[in-house]
Amino acid sequence: MLTEAQKQQYQRDGFIVIPGFKSAGEIATLRARAAEIVNDFDPTTQSGIFSTIEQEKTTDDYFLGSDNTVRCFFEEEAFGADGQLKQAKSLSINKIGHAMHDLDPAFRAFTADARLEELARELGLSDPKVWQSMYIFKQPGIGGEVRWHQDATYFDTDPVSVTTFWFALEDATLENGCMWAEPGGHRGPMRERFLRNGDDVRMEKLSDMAWPDNSTAVPLECKAGSLVCFHGLLPHYSAPNRSAVSRHAYTLHVTDGATSYSPQNWIQRDDKLPARGFL
Repeated sequence: MLTEAQKQQYQRDGFIVIPGFKSAGEIATLRARAAEIVNDFDPTTQSGIFSTIEQEKTTDDYFLGSDNTVRCFFEEEAFGADGQLKQAKSLSINKIGHAMHDLDPAFRAFTADARLEELARELGLSDPKVWQSMYIFKQPGIGGEVRWHQDATYFDTDPVSVTTFWFALEDATLENGCMWAEPGGHRGPMRERFLRNGDDVRMEKLSDMAWPDNSTAVPLECKAGSLVCFHGLLPHYSAPNRSAVSRHAYTLHVTDGATSYSPQNWIQRDDKLPARGFL
């Protein structure tokens, strides 16, 4: 799957961008299914807002209960002062999460790609296990910032193995809030760990090392169909989307089954719904 140059880049920078990994037809199918899920979502029953700012304070039962099911989350800026949506529901959803890759046929079909299994192994995952899926909308005008973080914070293994597979379903640009990453930042320490014990969550600080800024980070602009793979310790973020166009993406968080998965990670699986690979 990867050239020697790509393997060296991944080791050096902590990420690679692979253009044209998914076809326009595959993207259209996934986007149509996401639109159906949002259309069927009734926020009057139960709903939540997703934010990465002070996450331990904004995590609630609705979020924790999304670990092994499929739920919709609103953008922080979706509501007006009167508590009503400022725009259509379809333009108000931040993301869908977190187990579509196992529970929804369309998302499973997109995820069950033999090329991803091969790619994961080439990136060092001897026994890939997919723990989480998210469909991210990054809505026009109100798409929220995702603060600087490392994905290993939420998927702690010993040794660190979590690897992110991020699919651009629309062009990701500076204008609509593309990701930024710090090349080589994956060689630094894990700064935080998100711990769950039952319904109690907290963010444990592990390092005082400062987060990067735009002087050392680079934008990961890419075309629809591109796949971005990055190491779990790679610092990354995305700015708010103030443009008139959305930035849809689908992302998977994958660990190596040969490593020890922390019992305090927020997503756990049992024999009823075991974590499985791409195939």
